Amino acid sequence: MLIALVVLGVACVGLAAVCVWLAGRQRAQEGQVVQLAKQLAVLEQRVKEQGKRIESYQQINIRMGEELRELSRQVAPLPERLTRMEQRDPTSLSFSQAARLVGMGASASDLTQSCGLSQAEAELVARLHQGKLPE
Repeated sequence: MLIALVVLGVACVGLAAVCVWLAGRQRAQEGQVVQLAKQLAVLEQRVKEQGKRIESYQQINIRMGEELRELSRQVAPLPERLTRMEQRDPTSLSFSQAARLVGMGASASDLTQSCGLSQAEAELVARLHQGKLPE
């Protein structure tokens, strides 16, 4: 009977030690869970901030698209207007020819002499087409 009590006592001490060890592990895991919850909160905040940034970029892209559409609408009639302007004065070289000359290195003063453009027109054509290859 004494041996049974000793064995039972050792078993109880062993169980108590296991319980203490398990309680320590549980506290450690609870600490890890708290850390993970904090990290998750930080990540969720970052996701919200990135979502706001993306939404802002989308709004900017939408506005840019609208502005591009408006610019396209404004620019669309220009080739036809240029053609009409060229047809009005067939004796002088056309603006497109002046643009080609600028592409070949002609200066604004060269354009005034060879194309019959005013100084302002020649400077405008030179600035618009400077650095572009002739078509």
